[in-house]
Amino acid sequence: MNKEWSEIQKSIQKQLNKASFPEGIRLLLNLREILMQEVLSWKEELKEEDYYAIPFIYANGYHSKTIAYSLWHIFRIEDIVVHTLIKNDRQVFFDGYYQKKINTPIITTGNELVKSQIAEFSKRLNVDALYEYIKAVKESTDEWLKSIDFADLKRRFNDSDKNRIRKLHVVSMDGRASWLVDYWCDKDIKGLLLMPLSRHWIMHIEAGIRIKDKILQKRQITEGMTCPAKE
Repeated sequence: MNKEWSEIQKSIQKQLNKASFPEGIRLLLNLREILMQEVLSWKEELKEEDYYAIPFIYANGYHSKTIAYSLWHIFRIEDIVVHTLIKNDRQVFFDGYYQKKINTPIITTGNELVKSQIAEFSKRLNVDALYEYIKAVKESTDEWLKSIDFADLKRRFNDSDKNRIRKLHVVSMDGRASWLVDYWCDKDIKGLLLMPLSRHWIMHIEAGIRIKDKILQKRQITEGMTCPAKE
């Protein structure tokens, strides 16, 4: 794990107590901004086809996905957790008509997809609209984070909360995905601030960096092989 990001994450966990709660939220917002700037920088480095490339398709780990999938996955989960589970209001995804904008065949987190399914899914996505969505989700979550106080961190969830998520069909019933609902609802809000609102970002963005670096390395080798020899 990136050492700087890991240290900030550890500090957030320590600071989310009654005495230093505002500092914990400040650190959380700062980490999220650092990570978002990393993601935004990829637009300057990558071509459209890079977002659906899957160079580690047979690997185990988060880097076995695509960059487009990783971005979709991070922010669909955040949108579901913050808006449907915690706030019980309308998701950014639905409010902004992002299914049509992004051209996505699914509204779920994507956990149910594997290997070539991930590549095919990613190939369909409108990357510009995907970036518009992830920025909108981040901004919405950040505004909510600024509004909460320490007492909110102890709030827990129950079966009605689980059912509310399931009724929207935003988490697949496939075994690769269905566990998510119980996982989220077994946490209090403090736990959700750490996972998925920060650590989950780190895990998948680090995987995205690994994918990006592999794509750029391969491109550099290919371009080197095709360049005409100097006289």
